Amino acid sequence: MDRNEGQASHHVKRVLLPSGKTIEVIHFEDLPGAGEEGDLHRCRACRSQLVYPTQWSEAPGGSWQVTLRCPECEAVREGVFGQRSVDAFDEQLDEGTGALVADLRRLTHANMSEEGERFLAALAADAILPEDF
Repeated sequence: MDRNEGQASHHVKRVLLPSGKTIEVIHFEDLPGAGEEGDLHRCRACRSQLVYPTQWSEAPGGSWQVTLRCPECEAVREGVFGQRSVDAFDEQLDEGTGALVADLRRLTHANMSEEGERFLAALAADAILPEDF
């Protein structure tokens, strides 16, 4: 007999605390709406993967009323989605946020490095005067 047989299904949600620590919350229940409306991050009209929520609120039965917007084709859709779909969407949003933050850090570093090199070149050329400050 499989040791997981007869146990409630579950899903794991990672939560970042204000302290910077990450915890995993495990939900042991069958959630309504599981599997419906998958890929909430993907636009139905243009297939863009940049869809984001503009409004959301809890709906009866453990579901969520969500308004979604695609920045590429301006498509807007509204619907009621199950907790699993919303959790998967939230994970996609977290991954996207992480990617944007990483890109921002790389760009900031590249820009600051370039600016520093220009400043050092100006110092070496004696092109910086007290009036520049």
